[in-house]
Amino acid sequence: MSSGRPALLTEDEIAAGLTALPDWGREGNSIVRTVEASSFPAAIRIVDSIAVTSEQMDHHPDIDIRWRTLRFVLLTYSEGGLTSLDFTLAARIDEAVRAES
Repeated sequence: MSSGRPALLTEDEIAAGLTALPDWGREGNSIVRTVEASSFPAAIRIVDSIAVTSEQMDHHPDIDIRWRTLRFVLLTYSEGGLTSLDFTLAARIDEAVRAES
């Protein structure tokens, strides 16, 4: 019986996920991406878009905002590592960044 909690991904699944998301890299138990927006307001629009998506998914990234540089860190804290939620949210972050470009 499933607990409803996402399962940790295997190393092969993580590698495949990163292949599909070339702008992301791995740091320990997380995946990370840094984005340079065209302006501070553009960076905030990206963050605002991700905030809505994150609430809908009930899965939230760590976001560091430094003027127009955004750094996203994803991991499923409750599981202590990477799950499918992280790669789904990473793809949605990529969409939000493309929409603002």
